Amino acid sequence: MTSTLTSPSADQAVSRAAAVSRRRTRLFALPEVRWAAAATALFLLALPLQLAGAPVWTWGPLYALSYATGGWEPGWEGLKALKDKTLDVDLLMVVAALGAASIGQIMDGALLIVIFATSGALEALATARTADSVRGLLDLAPATATRIATDGTEQAVAVEELAVGDIILVRPGERVGADGRVLDGTSDVDQASITGEPLLAAKGPGDDVFAGTLNGTGALRVRVERDASDSVIARIVRMVEEASETKAPTQLFIEKVEQRYSLGMVAATLAVFGVPLAFGEAFSEALLRAMTFMIVASPCAVVLATMPPLLSAIANAGRHGVRVKSAVVMERLGQVGAVALDKTGTLTEGTPRVVDVRPLSRSGLDADELLTLAAAAEHPSEHPLARAVVDAARDRRLHLPTAQDFTSASGVGVKALVDGRTVEVGAPARVLDDPGPAVVALAEELEASGRTAVLVAVDSTPAGVLVIADRLRADAATTVASLTRLTGTAPILLTGDNPRAAAHLAAEAGIEDVRAGLLPQDKMAAVKELEGAGRKVMVVGDGVNDAPALAAAHIGVAMGRAGSDLALETADAVIVRDELAAVPATVALSRRARKLVVQNLVIAGVFIAGLVTWDLLGTLPLPLGVAGHEGSTVLVGLNGLRLLRDAAWQRAAADGTG
Repeated sequence: MTSTLTSPSADQAVSRAAAVSRRRTRLFALPEVRWAAAATALFLLALPLQLAGAPVWTWGPLYALSYATGGWEPGWEGLKALKDKTLDVDLLMVVAALGAASIGQIMDGALLIVIFATSGALEALATARTADSVRGLLDLAPATATRIATDGTEQAVAVEELAVGDIILVRPGERVGADGRVLDGTSDVDQASITGEPLLAAKGPGDDVFAGTLNGTGALRVRVERDASDSVIARIVRMVEEASETKAPTQLFIEKVEQRYSLGMVAATLAVFGVPLAFGEAFSEALLRAMTFMIVASPCAVVLATMPPLLSAIANAGRHGVRVKSAVVMERLGQVGAVALDKTGTLTEGTPRVVDVRPLSRSGLDADELLTLAAAAEHPSEHPLARAVVDAARDRRLHLPTAQDFTSASGVGVKALVDGRTVEVGAPARVLDDPGPAVVALAEELEASGRTAVLVAVDSTPAGVLVIADRLRADAATTVASLTRLTGTAPILLTGDNPRAAAHLAAEAGIEDVRAGLLPQDKMAAVKELEGAGRKVMVVGDGVNDAPALAAAHIGVAMGRAGSDLALETADAVIVRDELAAVPATVALSRRARKLVVQNLVIAGVFIAGLVTWDLLGTLPLPLGVAGHEGSTVLVGLNGLRLLRDAAWQRAAADGTG
């Protein structure tokens, strides 16, 4: 157990924050956002003027500008698609909006334009922010490293200049400059950015270290074994980028049939206009019938049949601490058929805690006295295990005497004088040369169950053992059972931790399929294996090492409280309040939204079919056609808004827990 880790200075922190800020794309730096914002603002200016009965010249130009700003980009993309002999729904929406304006339904067309422009802007923003976070990951690796020349001199060089075989010096508190192997020195290294595990890893000669990980209080000499472009951090960046690019573009239900619907509607409109005209019908009457047909057959109600339930579900989930990034994500959440969970920070609290205090009988100390001595000795340290010991003493309201002559040995532990007694706290095999068979056996038993044994020695005599573990979340077992019931298959555990610790925790949570000791690429491979078997996988994690798996999965969900920037941006949804039980509740809410979408599509389909049949077989008055079309749009919209109520979340939570 080591002492205080060197913290970055205030200047370093400010510099790092500035670098992150520079990497983050600003909202209005995206043209899609600017055009959508302009179209929305113009629409909101025109609408009250129209409703208030103002002259047309006051609101007409505003609507026209809204059409232009929000519709030119999808219209242009649609025209380019036509060049490739495809017809997408965006162009159809622009045509329908212009058709609505041509027969006096200007506001309806403008609303349609605003909806599609806003949707495109949100998609562009999500893509840009994910790219920002991937690039920002490279900030974990230092820009320079200290290279030791053959004559023993030291030289600061850019990490890109390091070659395999170079020797670098990693001082206390510095980040490791390259992937390599320790030649000399001992220290504890924070590898959370790579493995996701919260406890520091003891490093000595022969051990591997990774670029971007944070060194503790010892100095290390490291032989470089990989080029900077092939480091673990660089490979994580490439994996996230590749997974994001190869992940199939998601589409809402209506978009899956847009080609056929679009072509069919265009062809039918031309036929409704041309056939009667060919048989002698007056041009104006044929045109009016065709325009009426285009209005009643346009997919406005179908679009609103899909969006309001999903957007309402997103808003409701947001009020309850879950940020779902798009309507597409909300739809896909309900399709999940398998779940992969990370361990540390997802199933567990992510913070080491003292779970038991075991004094040795011959020490003459009780549990509180043993913990008091250990916490007093550890108090000057900022090591995660030291903080766990001190926090445990505070929880028991123990008075801590002041420690004197505090010292620490990297990778060994701490030593201090407490109330006239010499107290040593650290790894059993390192604090004392011979801790005794009882202590060794107890330490092995605890390690086998996935917990950490910390020996407390008083005056060079073993006095007791502190048991430290990362505790399972209170709702973990319930969540695992809920996800099993919702998906029909039990979740699997993907972790970088050792197999014994992973198996012990998985048993507590009710998980049988455990895959431990995984690096980021191994987690992503496990997800691809499940996806390859035809299962739509949801990955729940929180660390940088989870990001490739989150990007590769059908749905990625990040725990928000301690989640890394990369995980939060890569994930499709974020559990902001860090409540694991919100995961099955959101899945259940998505399934309720999908049911409402189906209901709305049936309603919209019935209205469209009825009005189209009337227009083709009889004479459908234009005002009645518009009223029927708008009525169906309002009806499906109101039906979808039912998911805004808190009762909808409560029912989803009940469905999630069974």
